[in-house]
Amino acid sequence: MKIISINVIVVLCSMLLFSSCVKQVLDKAPVSSFSAEDFYKTPADAQAGIYGIYNAVQSAFRINFAYWGEGRADNVQTTQSGEGLILTQNNLNESMTSANWTNLYTIISRANYAIKYIPNAYSGGNGGAQLIGQAHALRALAYFYLVRVWGDVPLIVEPYNSIDQDIFVAKNSSEEVLDQIERDLKLASANCLDRFNSDNDRVMFTKGSANALLTEVYMWRKKYAEAVTSSALVLNNTLYSLAKTMDEWGKIFTGGYSSESILEVGYNETQTNSLRVLYAIGSDPVFFPSVKFRASYEKGDLRIPYVYDTTIAQPKAIWKFLGKGVSDEDPSPSAQNIVLLRLADIVLLRAEALVKLGGASNIAEALSLLNSIRSRAGLPAIENEENAAARYGNLELAILHERSIELCFEGKRWFDLVRTDKAIATMSPINGLSDQRNLVWPIHVSTLNKNPNLNQNDFYR
Repeated sequence: MKIISINVIVVLCSMLLFSSCVKQVLDKAPVSSFSAEDFYKTPADAQAGIYGIYNAVQSAFRINFAYWGEGRADNVQTTQSGEGLILTQNNLNESMTSANWTNLYTIISRANYAIKYIPNAYSGGNGGAQLIGQAHALRALAYFYLVRVWGDVPLIVEPYNSIDQDIFVAKNSSEEVLDQIERDLKLASANCLDRFNSDNDRVMFTKGSANALLTEVYMWRKKYAEAVTSSALVLNNTLYSLAKTMDEWGKIFTGGYSSESILEVGYNETQTNSLRVLYAIGSDPVFFPSVKFRASYEKGDLRIPYVYDTTIAQPKAIWKFLGKGVSDEDPSPSAQNIVLLRLADIVLLRAEALVKLGGASNIAEALSLLNSIRSRAGLPAIENEENAAARYGNLELAILHERSIELCFEGKRWFDLVRTDKAIATMSPINGLSDQRNLVWPIHVSTLNKNPNLNQNDFYR
């Protein structure tokens, strides 16, 4: 099944930009245009094609990582009248910018071309396998956001290269799409490099980042035994280690390329993102810490002064990505990387999976993992399930609370609420969310207008 928007057709049939998120590639001039089938002639062409996919990732996540992952959840508030207010009040509509999936399908279309044609650039053997592995992982990343945001979506695994192909297509079920995501990530895990031994270890897919994303997919699908297996591969990977001090923790986001980071979307002074607009610009950012969030953390948590200014009654700037004490009047675009996956995320997912599986040894390990994150934040250990129950209701809720604090504003909270079936209970008192069909976004009106075989998601009809 295929869906092709006008923008995607242009990408598929005429050009790939190959500026990338990798430092040395950012300085290269773009190629004007080419036929994708004819482009993949040499290994250098194949590498350029992969850089073109990462370039599309930059565009897709520069602001939407927060709209999709934070805007509808309980950790943020807004005083703006635009997209932030639409999301926080749960008044989603088919014209809002975060309802447009074009940039994600651009990632997919470029990945499909790379997967099909990179073998043309190698004269035999296994040449290009690690590049093809990256393309599969990038396609999986895009589809994982699509299925979590919109539910059932069109599944495209071949490039559009003939006028005989059907461009007006219907949706595939979310389970079909998730099955494909798993296949892509397993292939990526088998074929991606262990490491690049450079900053590329953090901004390009490796075996470790493929396994980390696979862990998130397994948790979304409630495949807890599989999540324990894949998370072990991440935790045992010597490429990753937890930041030891709070200053090191802060630099995960402000400096990038830390040992705790697993996958970042890379930016620089030329290719910037909207972190300042989202979290810090002037006295009116898109999002600021909600009253509920500020009341939820434990006294003495060493992370909080790195997240926002605790000395004022109503903090507006979120410092986490931009730096402790950042001037909230700075209107400049942000060059900081966006951290999509990091080790603490996988540690806490593993702890949650172990609790779901149960058993004394699993519970003991889950407590140890949870306390490794709490200890770094200067918090006392949760010693047993009874201790967790007294504080948060049960151990699973203690882990979910820890994710809310540790991963705050990183684009995780909404997805955590949905996958743990807590979105309605959490958000109903805040914005009236009450219908399971309302958990997904509407499909953008421009996409519906281009494809008569696509139906709007049920809640928004």
